[in-house]
Amino acid sequence: MLDHPIFSASIALIRQELAATAAADAGLADRLQALSCLERDVLERCIHSSGDLSVAAALRFAPAGLACAQGLAALQAGAPILCDTAMAAAAVLPMARRTLGNRVVCLLDWAPALALGGDTRSAAAVEGAWAELAAGPVAPVVLIGSAPTALERLLDLMTQGAPAPALLIGMPVGFIGVAESKRRLAASGLPQICLDGSRGGAGLVAAACNALLRAAALQAASSSLPPS
Repeated sequence: MLDHPIFSASIALIRQELAATAAADAGLADRLQALSCLERDVLERCIHSSGDLSVAAALRFAPAGLACAQGLAALQAGAPILCDTAMAAAAVLPMARRTLGNRVVCLLDWAPALALGGDTRSAAAVEGAWAELAAGPVAPVVLIGSAPTALERLLDLMTQGAPAPALLIGMPVGFIGVAESKRRLAASGLPQICLDGSRGGAGLVAAACNALLRAAALQAASSSLPPS
């Protein structure tokens, strides 16, 4: 799998900038040093997508060193990718098609035309989507970049004994309910990639997932090479 030259040049520049920043920030240096290669790939793609080097201080992986590997293994086993918005799904679908061919679906495909009782359509869709997708042979990878209510509803299902996702990329953006949902995700024990604070969005969750899909394609290409 060949990367576009602009992407490759951007990643090289990001690495230079991170190294320069870490040289003056011992805390960041320790944080970067602790990352696995796969976590570093996710971080670099999120920085590339956002244009924001400060993502390095806010991006969190749990369990450290394992969450990304579990997500990668699930994707390689054919896990569906559930996105909370059509925008996130549209950003992931081309990479999925170029790499592993995973099914990419949007939570709103299960949403009612009108949510009742002050609910949101995305939250109202969670139970139906999860009943269908979690019944499959491989637990889904979930991307939530815009809907803290959907994240809360999914966490409710987990506390009620529903099957867990293979990986939850939880980066809802905004100011209402976002901090609370992220704190609850952090305490859930679920395998996760999370961005602390109010930042997030479809582009960032898609970037994280695309990094894993890209890594899977590179891994597959490497394993298919004849021995030297």
